Amino acid sequence: MQRREFLRSSLFGTLGTAALGAAGCQTANAQPNVLVILTDDQGWGDLSVHGNTNLATPHVDSLAKDGALFEHFFVCAVCAPTRAEFLTGRYHPRGGVRGVSTGAERLNLEERTIANVFQDAGYATACFGKWHNGSQHPYHPNSRGFEEYYGFTSGHWGDYFDPELDHNGELTHGKGFLADDLTDHAIAFMKRQEQKLFFCYLPLNTPHSPMQVPDRFYEKFATFDPAMKATDATQEDVAMTRAALAMCENIDWNVGRLLSALDEMNQANNTIVVYFGDNGPNSWRWNDGMKGRKGTLDEGGLRVPCLMRWNGQISRGARIAPIAGAIDLLPTLADLANVPVSGTKPLDGQSLKPLLAGNQSAWPNRRIFSMHNRRVSVRTQQFRLDPTGALYDMVADPGQTRDIAAVETTVATALRAAADAWQKEMVDALGEDTRPFPVGYAENTLLPARDGVPVGGIQRSSRHPNCSFFTNWTSTTDAMEWNVDVGRSGRYAVTVYYTCPEAALGSRIALLAADKEVSAHITEAHDPPIEGEAEDRVPRTESYVKDFRPMKLGEIDLTKGRGKLALRALEIRRKQVADVRQIALRYVGETVA
Repeated sequence: MQRREFLRSSLFGTLGTAALGAAGCQTANAQPNVLVILTDDQGWGDLSVHGNTNLATPHVDSLAKDGALFEHFFVCAVCAPTRAEFLTGRYHPRGGVRGVSTGAERLNLEERTIANVFQDAGYATACFGKWHNGSQHPYHPNSRGFEEYYGFTSGHWGDYFDPELDHNGELTHGKGFLADDLTDHAIAFMKRQEQKLFFCYLPLNTPHSPMQVPDRFYEKFATFDPAMKATDATQEDVAMTRAALAMCENIDWNVGRLLSALDEMNQANNTIVVYFGDNGPNSWRWNDGMKGRKGTLDEGGLRVPCLMRWNGQISRGARIAPIAGAIDLLPTLADLANVPVSGTKPLDGQSLKPLLAGNQSAWPNRRIFSMHNRRVSVRTQQFRLDPTGALYDMVADPGQTRDIAAVETTVATALRAAADAWQKEMVDALGEDTRPFPVGYAENTLLPARDGVPVGGIQRSSRHPNCSFFTNWTSTTDAMEWNVDVGRSGRYAVTVYYTCPEAALGSRIALLAADKEVSAHITEAHDPPIEGEAEDRVPRTESYVKDFRPMKLGEIDLTKGRGKLALRALEIRRKQVADVRQIALRYVGETVA
């Protein structure tokens, strides 16, 4: 009997006898598949299961109907830290994650991920979507336990229709609307695993800006006046709300497709499905009266949806009241799946299996810490201490309207001391970020503009680096520089992804590395229009994108070790040189003597 068939028959043969408590969490040796869906900038209030009548999310809601809903589930204030905490079961500063771009989002290489854990247990592993914890190998998802990767590795993407994407380290183009395309790939991956269990991670890119969504989802909201609004309605941008609601309904449609695929595969009863968000909402909109939004350390910035379904094993309609967080998902999923957590560093999270088994009364009180810009907030079951030292009773005052620190002095003093000690520990763990960008640890290395440093008059196309390109290249003293660590000495083929109008042709550009140099003239015009603006439902602050053409610059010898790569103009024929999206370095062999 094949391994998967054995595991499935073992599971179905023990459903009646291997239950724990009301939730029926299984204790036998059978193992399930795991599907984790992570949404981007979707707040607690962006689901109808949480009481929002502005939209309908029946497929996501069904996970709560058929499984468990965590009522107080906490993540980080912004994207990359939450992803790191999910991947490792550890607070993000321990893994070196301190920001969302220019390398600050990278997860330290000595951290083992949830994908490593499940891969070591024999699971097929894949990630489809927004990675946001490092781009170049060995930070790339293919080096972090995911056998297949399809998506984008930065914090946000500039176009959601037929965009340029990364497929296992090589550039490709997506097909159609990005969230739909990612879901297509996740479904295809799951259906291919006829002989293996799978761990499928689907970090969708929506409803993060740019606010793009297909017409068939937007039409319902084009002139919609939300009945449920932000606590302070004067703060709400209704156009932004309309787009976000449409994007959330598109997510729900895709969740429905995923659940239908599991039904078609006869794997619905043998798959744990987890759905959660990475931070609070990205605009002021209805969020159940909570204070704060994305980027804040208040309840509204940190409390997100979390639903978990395992048919026959987690009780239908379970409501989990004790506080929990992203740090708990690795130990919980490993525990439910009977997968050993070995080789990881000490976890901050804990298995929630007892809660899912209905044992909430004996659950100990705990503290969950959150850090953003080195400021700290602490949540207990009853209280939240904010970064200013204000204390709120979250049971009596869920909107954080009354600071009770002067009344609950004992609680406030204890939590302030805990926050100070934790902050020092985390800041010490972070230290100074001197990590270079690795080159040559895979056959192809992409160095995008967001990871480079503009020198001289060079500018980014937006103040948000993630999906930007370099522009305003007008002088031979200008440069684009990357601090790198070359993993292996050898010869590398250099490709520059550029745009250049006919009127600017003729400049000679060079990539310099120590005493080595490779150069070529720009001889072909390529001046495509800016893309993305026509599809935006709301004006954006991030960069628009263009179709950048690859130009082969030549080959250069690089020596193993740390150094600097600089792209410069040696000759400028006209007033400008070119715009640059990224450079690629492909290892072609040993250095030619």
